[in-house]
Amino acid sequence: MERRVIEHGKRTGFASLSRGGLNFDSFPMRLFTKGNGRQWNPADIDFGQDARDFAAMTDDERWWTLSLAAQFMAGEESVTQDLQPFVAAMAAEGRLADEMYLTQFVFEEAKHTEGFRRWFDAIGMTDDLHSYIEQNDAYMEIFTKQLPDSLYALAGDPSPRNQIRASITYNHIVEGTLALTGYFAWAKVCTSRGILPGMQQLIKHIGDDERRHMAWGTFTCRRHVAADDAMWEVVDERMQELLVPAMGVVTGTFEQYDGDNPPFDVDMNEMAEYAMDKVGRRLGAIESARGADLRTIDADASPETLEERFHAEDQAELAMAG
Repeated sequence: MERRVIEHGKRTGFASLSRGGLNFDSFPMRLFTKGNGRQWNPADIDFGQDARDFAAMTDDERWWTLSLAAQFMAGEESVTQDLQPFVAAMAAEGRLADEMYLTQFVFEEAKHTEGFRRWFDAIGMTDDLHSYIEQNDAYMEIFTKQLPDSLYALAGDPSPRNQIRASITYNHIVEGTLALTGYFAWAKVCTSRGILPGMQQLIKHIGDDERRHMAWGTFTCRRHVAADDAMWEVVDERMQELLVPAMGVVTGTFEQYDGDNPPFDVDMNEMAEYAMDKVGRRLGAIESARGADLRTIDADASPETLEERFHAEDQAELAMAG
């Protein structure tokens, strides 16, 4: 029987028409199905109380809040724009399930951008906000150079090496180190003070989306490491390249703050330790795929289990803070 090819530019058939159809038990399809069942609309979030809470803040508290929110909103916009080459890379590899799930990635990142913009509009901050990010050199390095360069490298060469470099940059540094640490800080601020209920709801939705994103990133690195042990060195290399600027993003806001102590009792060392703990445990999950049977990776749900464990730990800590 003729072999059907679904890779981009070589198509002679269709995966959905082939014997067995789509494998709904594969990890990417499970993530895709779960995402379809958890749709939310940023326009439905009421930021009215957030506007009142923001108006009641001190000047220092407002500066801190705006700095964090501006960094996150620009980051969400960045990944919305830069993700398309990863979708094409999955098409070039003939991985339809991953391609389908990455289309959901882009959609969700766009919603995150919308959600933050609606929050800024609701609190009355409609002037130019670039001053809140441009003084953070590490932030600009990650989001204007490292992220787009690593993602768009896939357009010319969607090799396993470039896929790993892109995934480490996006899933494990931008999301797993920077965004997740920032959302953890937001949640601690909001929960401990009982403020910004709209932001709390927004973060809850985003966190649910991004746990699936990070799980896919870990899965993608695991399957390449299982297929070729040399890819573990690529994982480690890219992480080492980005850890210093990533930590610079985390500490940059503290360094720019002019006051004696940061508002809301947010602690720089706690944030850095939180980020490094999560990175280290995800790297352990990737390294555990060395020498694994590649046939088992596609249905292995351990990356999602790890993200859910992180979430449970965070919820327990936030409950104590509250």
